[in-house]
Amino acid sequence: MNIKRVDEPDGSVTLFLTGRIDMDNAGELREAINAVPQDIVKLVLDFSDVPYISSAGLRELLVCRKRFKDDRLHIRNVARETMEIFELTGFDTILPVEIMHEDTSTYMKMSLKELLQNRLKEAGDHVLLQSDHDRYTWEDIERASQIIAADLSALGVYAGSHVGICGANSINWIVTFFAVQKLGGLAMLINPTQSAAEIGRVCAYGNIEYLCYGEIAMLQDEKDFFDEMRSVEGCCIKDFYSIRNSINVRYRFDEYDTLRGRFEGKVDADAPCVVIFTSGSTGRPKGVILSSYNLLNGAAVQVRMQEVTYRDKSLLIVPLFHILGLVVCFLPCAMTDATLYIPDDIRTATLIRIMESEHCTLLHSVPTMIIAILNNHEFKKEAFSNLRCTFLAGAAASEAQLEMFMDRLPNDHFMIAYGLSEMAPVSVTLYNDTPEHMRHTVGRPIENISVKIQDRETGADCPAGSQGEILVQGFNLMTGYYKVPLEEQAIDEDGWLHTGDMGYLDEDGYLTLTGRFKELIIRGGENIMPQEVADAVSALPGVEDVKVVGVPSDFFGEEVCACLKMTDGMTFDSINAKKLLKRSIAKYKIPSFFLIYDEFPTLASGKVDMVSLRSDAAGKVLRRKELPDSPAGEADDRNDGYRGNT
Repeated sequence: MNIKRVDEPDGSVTLFLTGRIDMDNAGELREAINAVPQDIVKLVLDFSDVPYISSAGLRELLVCRKRFKDDRLHIRNVARETMEIFELTGFDTILPVEIMHEDTSTYMKMSLKELLQNRLKEAGDHVLLQSDHDRYTWEDIERASQIIAADLSALGVYAGSHVGICGANSINWIVTFFAVQKLGGLAMLINPTQSAAEIGRVCAYGNIEYLCYGEIAMLQDEKDFFDEMRSVEGCCIKDFYSIRNSINVRYRFDEYDTLRGRFEGKVDADAPCVVIFTSGSTGRPKGVILSSYNLLNGAAVQVRMQEVTYRDKSLLIVPLFHILGLVVCFLPCAMTDATLYIPDDIRTATLIRIMESEHCTLLHSVPTMIIAILNNHEFKKEAFSNLRCTFLAGAAASEAQLEMFMDRLPNDHFMIAYGLSEMAPVSVTLYNDTPEHMRHTVGRPIENISVKIQDRETGADCPAGSQGEILVQGFNLMTGYYKVPLEEQAIDEDGWLHTGDMGYLDEDGYLTLTGRFKELIIRGGENIMPQEVADAVSALPGVEDVKVVGVPSDFFGEEVCACLKMTDGMTFDSINAKKLLKRSIAKYKIPSFFLIYDEFPTLASGKVDMVSLRSDAAGKVLRRKELPDSPAGEADDRNDGYRGNT
């Protein structure tokens, strides 16, 4: 063991330790520690290069702790293997040890195929994936993905093949994803809640030749389902491959030895490897082309922001075909060997049970899912006592909702984030940001990301505090949209992605979202951002959630409609609501209609399906107007709102 002493300018002393600490050299450690005056500000022991510590070494640290009490001793950068010794002996509870943060720089120019090879070599026996029924180590993932890759290769899949993966989250989904990466194919990730015709149209648009299918919500009779898919004009699927839950690849592990060494070709880190289809909440879905470089660098940022280590356990409740599932949940676990727990379903009772039994530390989601969990009668704070970080994205949470989240989950830290399938993440609130930042902004742009606000009409850059369209660019920006005409590509001639989202940057660089340009409500020539109205309505008594949409009006062109979900047992008084809203927003922004919903329609990602909600609200308002003696804008002043049944 070598010991290097550095006397720091602040009066502290750092001892950099190199090599094993055992009974042969524990005395040297004691001498080095004894040479440090007891009245120093702080003693830091840096374990960056310590691969092992024996009982004798631990005893010396115990003695050291006796000498440097309170907060004057810090043991930092402890490697995972060494930390396991501290944990085994319980010394992690009596010594101020800090685990070494995972070095994700090695993944910067690595393909997803190389990621699997790297983790197999470094942590082959570590359990990465867990469900109620199975546990998969990296070695298991390697075996299963190699077997599936061989099957797909036999069907005709090769480097560059378009392979669809369509199914609910499962271990089979993930090993199939790695199998496609082994072959150098383009993994095209499809929403499994769609109908056969919808999936067929996506396959036609994406030129998908092979479809790996798991649990699909509307799949009952496979022959009829696949026939309907193939009947879609342009669908060119050659073959289907089942990855349903009834398929247990573990039973075929004995085939692995004969397949070892196949599919060894190199895949470039910046080669297109994944296509994610946008949710379609604002129109026809588009295929977002991403590389391993995009995905792994975005995930590496997540590791640092969330401070993910191998000791974490993440409960996966967002779909893997979504950018949130890939970059925020799955890949950060894969890069750090944190365990990813995949539930059989995402019923709130199931999630509460798993949080309590598995002591999960990470739970990333959209606000609507967190609300559903907290409103379940089985919810109890104790089940979430280990939860330390929740990345909230996909939709804006109101100030009232955030207050509820922080009250019901006091040990949790909420990262309010903004990102897109085209580029994720863009901005995030971090651990040192204030509650005010969390309530009113989506944080500051992450490292190596540029954000600017542009006036949509003039193209001029907007000054701080002025609203405009959000433009972004950086290392994790997509290649472009698959088979979309040049004029419809959202990246401009200067490399900026035009997001279609509206917002502003403050003087300190924090980004605030105000809505989507296409959601803009134009009432009698006045521009109204739905989010501003939603924020005001959400502060009304009893309002649990609100979405604001524009509905057609013969006179104004559009009118403002607030779609509400009420807290259990609470009623809504629209007359009083309008009086209260006059204090916070202009009269022309006050909703003409209030519709009460038990549930909002949602997409598979968990986000509210605004297209369906807007259509439903427009229909209800139209029917309301057609009722006798129901003039527009006054109908709801005579009751407690109109209850929708969506």
